[in-house]
Amino acid sequence: MNILVINSGSSSIKFQFIKMPSEELICHGLLERIGHDDAILQYKANTVNIKKTESISTHKEGLKKIVELLLHPDKGVIQDTNDIEVVGHRVVHGGNSFSNTTLINSEVKQEIRAYTALAPLHNPNNLEGILIAEQLFPLAKQIAVFDTAFHQTMPEKAKKYAIPNSLYKEQNIQVYGFHGTSHKYVSEKAIAYLQLEKSKIISIHLGNGCSITAVLDGKSIDHSLGFAPSNGLIMGSRSGDIDHSIVFYLVNNLGYNLDKVNALLTKESGMLGLTGYSDLRDIQREADNGNLDCTLALEMNAYRIKKFIGAYSAAMNGLDAIIFTAGIGENSSVIRKLVCTDMDVFGIVLDDTKNEQPLNAIKEINTSASEVKILVISTNEELEIAKQAFGLLT
Repeated sequence: MNILVINSGSSSIKFQFIKMPSEELICHGLLERIGHDDAILQYKANTVNIKKTESISTHKEGLKKIVELLLHPDKGVIQDTNDIEVVGHRVVHGGNSFSNTTLINSEVKQEIRAYTALAPLHNPNNLEGILIAEQLFPLAKQIAVFDTAFHQTMPEKAKKYAIPNSLYKEQNIQVYGFHGTSHKYVSEKAIAYLQLEKSKIISIHLGNGCSITAVLDGKSIDHSLGFAPSNGLIMGSRSGDIDHSIVFYLVNNLGYNLDKVNALLTKESGMLGLTGYSDLRDIQREADNGNLDCTLALEMNAYRIKKFIGAYSAAMNGLDAIIFTAGIGENSSVIRKLVCTDMDVFGIVLDDTKNEQPLNAIKEINTSASEVKILVISTNEELEIAKQAFGLLT
C-alpha cells in the first residue's frame, strides 16, 4: 500500500512516502521556516538529495511545491497522482470527538474546522493539507491521525481544570494534550531500548511547538499543553504558561481587544517575543555573538523544562529516563546541556562528550553514574501515522 504522510506543523511540513506493510521509505523531506523569505525545502529519494532556500509564504504554497517534486519527471517517485493510495494527515486538535485514527469525510472536516479556535496555528494548516490532498490525489483515501488521541489515558485529576464542573461536563473544557503521535512513538522506542516492563519516562518534544509528557508504563498520565496547544513550555512564538490576570490587565488597562491578546500570546510571544527570533538556530547564533536577550531566553527555556521534569518525577514517584526529541530536542546540544545541568538531585547527569556526538536512531547521553537515562531519539511521526492508517484500512 502506497501511503503519503503529510505532517503540517505551525511553521513546517514534513512528508514521507512509505510502502506498507514493509515500512519501506521511498522518499521524504521537510519544508521549514514557512512564512519567511528563507524557507528551506529538503527532499530525498534514492540518489536524489535536494536542499534549497526560497520564499514560501503559506502552507498551501509549500504543499504544492512538495507535490511538484513527487511528480517531477527526473527527481520524482510517482508518475501519476493515482499511484498514491492513501494520504495520512497529522491533525493537531481532535477534542473529544476523535480518540482513534479516522477516515476523513465531510463531517470529519467540519469537526477539524470547528476546533480551529483551539488550535489556530495548526488545525487550519492541517485542514488545508487535507483539502489540497483531496484535489491532488482524488482517488486516495484520506486518513486523519490526531495529536490528542495518545493523551486520552490521562486521569481526571490531571486533565480537569479547577473551574465550575459544568464547563467540564457540558462544554468539554479540559486538558487534551498534543504532539501525541510523537510522544507515543519515542516513548515506545525508549521502553523497547531500556527493556522495561514497568517504566517512568518523561518525553520532551522540542520544536517550534514544545511539550512534555509524563509516560507511566507506556501511557500518558500528564502533559504540559492543555485545552489548546498554547501553554506549558516556552515555544517559538507562543508564551507557554502565563498568569491569566495578565490577559485582563492587557484588556482593561492597556486597551487590547481579545483578538489582539490572542495574537500576542500565540504569534508574538515565546522566543520570538524575547529575542526577535523564532528559530532556535538564529537564537543560539546570536547568543554566541554576545546577545544577552538571546542568552537569557535560552536559560528561561531550559528553566521551564526543568520545572516540569521535577513535577512529573513527583507525579510518577520516580524516573527511569528522559527523552529529547523533535527538531530542537534532537539537534540542540545547547538546550540539552542547559536542561540537564544541576539536575543530579533527580539522578540526571549529562555526559558532555556524548551530548555533542551525532545522532543515530537512539543516542544515550548520560554518564555511567547517572541514575536516569538521558536519551535523544529521532521522532518519526510520519511512520507512526502510516502504521495507524494502514492498521485502520486493513
